[in-house]
Amino acid sequence: MTRLLVCGLLVAAMMTASPMAVQAEDMGVKIDNFTFSPQKLTVKAGTTVTWTNEDDIPHVVAGPPTFKSKALDTDDKFSFTFTTPGTYSYFCSLHSHMTGSIVVEAATGNNAPR
Repeated sequence: MTRLLVCGLLVAAMMTASPMAVQAEDMGVKIDNFTFSPQKLTVKAGTTVTWTNEDDIPHVVAGPPTFKSKALDTDDKFSFTFTTPGTYSYFCSLHSHMTGSIVVEAATGNNAPR
């Protein structure tokens, strides 16, 4: 009987614990060969997007007026957390033909950041 009670308490604790509950997801964009990949990324509000320069020349991620990185050398990273729904277009300010966009959807239910 004691084992059954302990198992029941463990299951109840696991079901009510919140570490798994709601944490915004992190997403990544790769910079390589003068492109952003993926070029269009859809995320929920509260998501942090990290750009990683895998190219052998510097790039700058610019989404005026919302965000702008420093010049990113090879393997450098830049992160930005999107809190407001909308579409955010960005480009490389050193190579303006490089473009991308982040579509931010409203976080709802269990996906809403706290």
